[in-house]
Amino acid sequence: MKTLNLYIAVVALTVLSCGTSNKVTQAQIDTLDQMVQNRHFRIESDWAYPLTTGALQRVLNSGLLPAGSTASAINLIGNSNFLTVSGDSITSYLPYFGERQMQVEYGGKDSPIQFNGLMENYKAEKIKNNSYEITFKAKSKSESFDVYITLSPSLRSQIVLNGNSRFPIRYSGNVKAVKKTAN
Repeated sequence: MKTLNLYIAVVALTVLSCGTSNKVTQAQIDTLDQMVQNRHFRIESDWAYPLTTGALQRVLNSGLLPAGSTASAINLIGNSNFLTVSGDSITSYLPYFGERQMQVEYGGKDSPIQFNGLMENYKAEKIKNNSYEITFKAKSKSESFDVYITLSPSLRSQIVLNGNSRFPIRYSGNVKAVKKTAN
């Protein structure tokens, strides 16, 4: 009997601990809906996830990474980075870790991914769990990118960038609303 009670207690605790404590509120869903509909939000990333190739693995394992990072997950906390959508415009400064497939500018000035212009083919679709998938095309000074963003009501974000001269990279972080600027 004592063993049965212990077994039931362990099972009950396991079931209760599996319940989600991060329940999304209607206010969070409404905030995300408003940001996406207005096209005014800013994403700051905590982690970068480059496509890990053999060459990248060797370079990044040489001790150049921040503490807690690996060749496939690089900690960006404390490093300036952002992606801002404001109407039809996009601006960004995202550090790039990965392999380039074409010649780069002398001095490495085009290493980060920097957008400052208009987006093309912007599409936002609400998916399961009240999240959004946003896709569009954007151009930096020297290349074009396909941009894929997933935003969740908990205000977490995922960005995947596919460039025409770089291997893909993914970023994870947080999104927040930005105020519209008066024209």
